[in-house]
Amino acid sequence: MSANGSTVAQLLWQRPVCSGWKPDVEGAVYHLANCFLLMGFMAGSGVYGCFYLFGILGPGYLCLVLWGWLDACGLDIVLWNVLLTVACLLQMAHLVYRVRVNTLPEEFDLLYKTLCLPLQVPLQAYKEIVHCCHEQVLTLATEQTYAVEGETPINRLSLLLSGRVRVSQDGQFLHYIFPYQFMDSPEWESLQPSEEGTFQVTLTAETECSYISWPRKNLHLLLNRERYISRLFSALLGYDISEKLYTLNDKLFAKFGLRFDIRLPSLYHVLSPSASDGAPESEKEDEETQEAAVSPAQARPICILPTPSCSPPPATTNFPVPLPRARMPRPDSGTLGEDSTSLVLEDFEEVSGSESFMDYRSDGEYMR
Repeated sequence: MSANGSTVAQLLWQRPVCSGWKPDVEGAVYHLANCFLLMGFMAGSGVYGCFYLFGILGPGYLCLVLWGWLDACGLDIVLWNVLLTVACLLQMAHLVYRVRVNTLPEEFDLLYKTLCLPLQVPLQAYKEIVHCCHEQVLTLATEQTYAVEGETPINRLSLLLSGRVRVSQDGQFLHYIFPYQFMDSPEWESLQPSEEGTFQVTLTAETECSYISWPRKNLHLLLNRERYISRLFSALLGYDISEKLYTLNDKLFAKFGLRFDIRLPSLYHVLSPSASDGAPESEKEDEETQEAAVSPAQARPICILPTPSCSPPPATTNFPVPLPRARMPRPDSGTLGEDSTSLVLEDFEEVSGSESFMDYRSDGEYMR
């Protein structure tokens, strides 16, 4: 132990081993190599930091190779620096490969940043979703139909990337589909994996559109295999369907001044074109005569909240017996039609029950 301590003391305190210092400094290549090394070790973290690190260290070690071969004339100096230069080149090739593998096409990269990154979806899960649609971006020309009512089978799920799609039923406009919205989410949710069906609406491109599409069978296999992706699609589809229902409800409010419960299954049928819109005046008069014979309970719209404010319900618990009254006047912008009102009433009774909802009367009273 004491012998080792004395050896270290001799190396530190005694005169240097070198018998004499060289009078001249090294050449410019040696100093250039050290400048490269200094800048290389100032690199940051991450993939781009590694690119900077090995991209600067490689030329630095190459300069040391030249210095050892031309000035120092040392074989060991040349061999070690050649080895370090090759290691830097291999690291650069590995980084380029990793970046190339992880790079997504421009459309899918923008889709990830817009739709999935705010939800903190892992990139690996997103790659599996993209792989399921074969990384293909499909296009629609202007006025080209994506689906035809009653003809096109429901065999895929599509997401609009750019453009605008018009949704119509029986020739009547329902709503628009905008970028990063599903084009056929209601149809997808309406069928079980083993069931088959056709579109109940027509989807037409109003502008040049691009979209991605997942085959129904492949997507079901992915959702059954990956629980996280299944929950992600469930949340995205539920939000998309609710947005479409609220859009239809706003259209009803703008047209009739009435709001329906969006849980009604027949909200689409309320917007279907009625015969009174395009029928002659004689047919309209006959229709009004038939509607006048309808009972007040059937003529009143159910679960509709009118826009005018109403007076508060009376304090007494004994509600007066409702008197027979004439049919409610039509809205200025048109009528919902007898068939649509009856259909909405039947569906609402199935959803809520005939004894669990409030009916609003025109005289400002509520009835159970």
